[in-house]
Amino acid sequence: MLLLVGLGNPGQEYSGNRHNIGAMAVDEIVRRHGFSAPNTRSRPQGVFSEGIIDGVKVTTLKPLTYMNDSGKAVGDAMRYWRLEPQDIFVLHDELDLPPAKVRAKLGGGHAGHNGLRSIDSHIGKDYWRVRLGVGHPGDKGRVTGHVLRDFSKADKQWVDKTLDAVADAIPHLLNSDSSAFTSRVALLTQPPKATKSQDDADASSESKKER
Repeated sequence: MLLLVGLGNPGQEYSGNRHNIGAMAVDEIVRRHGFSAPNTRSRPQGVFSEGIIDGVKVTTLKPLTYMNDSGKAVGDAMRYWRLEPQDIFVLHDELDLPPAKVRAKLGGGHAGHNGLRSIDSHIGKDYWRVRLGVGHPGDKGRVTGHVLRDFSKADKQWVDKTLDAVADAIPHLLNSDSSAFTSRVALLTQPPKATKSQDDADASSESKKER
């Protein structure tokens, strides 16, 4: 069995925050792959769903311990199901990636992310991290307000496309092929290419402006 963890803060007031994009991604995976209806458990403390992806049993977890204590729920789940850290895939927001960029790797540091810091302290560092770019506000002092603010209406298009791409590509990652996973996500999130007729129309428009 593999465990997919979507980081975020519990409660409706946080559900649209940038900090909750990991939890949003797990929700989309549950929807796309026909997992069981989410259910809440007191131990491990979180919201769980179960399903099969490419013949592999997968359980999703959205911790109810708040971001800074995510490791408690993840550690309890790992021990409850007798998993190894490399069986765990943590999806989380990433300030150091531009919006819509996604990266994945096994192991690494927490880079100041409090959710990852907590998980590291409970299970070590040898788990998979799926970094979902939300962009940086440009000033360290604005980081907290940035991640705890809802995505704007203008963000909706790229957010929806990213979540859909992650749900589509997740079978690659569950097979430990991070390169195929990120390549598939990049392909699905790239802007549509302009058609030749559109290019000609744009060129014509620019030509008229120069006259």
